[in-house]
Amino acid sequence: MTTISLSSLVPILQLSIGPVILISGVGLLLLTLTNRFGRMLDRSRALKGEMSREPDGSGMAKLNAQIGILQRRATLLKISITLAAVTVLLAAVLILVLFLAALLRLELGLLLVLIFAVGQLALIGSMIAFIREIHISLEAVRFELTRD
Repeated sequence: MTTISLSSLVPILQLSIGPVILISGVGLLLLTLTNRFGRMLDRSRALKGEMSREPDGSGMAKLNAQIGILQRRATLLKISITLAAVTVLLAAVLILVLFLAALLRLELGLLLVLIFAVGQLALIGSMIAFIREIHISLEAVRFELTRD
């Protein structure tokens, strides 16, 4: 196995700083997303409890509509969380491939660019789903405020 000198390791460490910061930032995003997901689940459980106490009538229709909104939100949050986790995974793979390429003296520039690009696309997808979920949650608030 080939060895790598400290002087050639330093630039690789410098290159890996970007993906490490990306992992940290997306980790905070995942914390936000999972907190929203947990609150949404708690709200779903509360609505389900209200349904069991609600006599049949117009109140039941509104509760069903709210639960439908929560299901749409849950789907979007699941997508957003999954894509954010894929971003973190790809950033970690990027760092690993970067070090392996340096250690084995391989030219893997195209592979590194592809890994980074797919990671960024996953992050963009996560953000789009998150933005959509926020819009739907505002719909739910408007719906809640119009309850009789």
